[in-house]
Amino acid sequence: MKDITKYIGLDISKESIAVAIADSGRETPRFYGMILNTPEAIRKRVDHVGKNAQLEICYEAGPTGYKVYRQLSSMGISCIVMAPSLIPVRQANHRHDFTIPTQ
Repeated sequence: MKDITKYIGLDISKESIAVAIADSGRETPRFYGMILNTPEAIRKRVDHVGKNAQLEICYEAGPTGYKVYRQLSSMGISCIVMAPSLIPVRQANHRHDFTIPTQ
């Protein structure tokens, strides 16, 4: 069994995927780079990151569907697809709409 757990967050778009990693514990997550949104690129990145580690991957549901989820699941990797409305947002990150008075 693998003793190290790495938590991976994906930001998936049609053409590319941004990858962030946080090791188990309270270390700060770090940007791990961009990859193409292709099965081969995903497999290579997961194989590279997952050496000697258990992976826990998550990403936000969106228009790209569940292709990445199905691929990771078929590889035996834990993957969670989250609803955008359920992702917590820090108060400072809320967008404020201001009305500009007209004269």
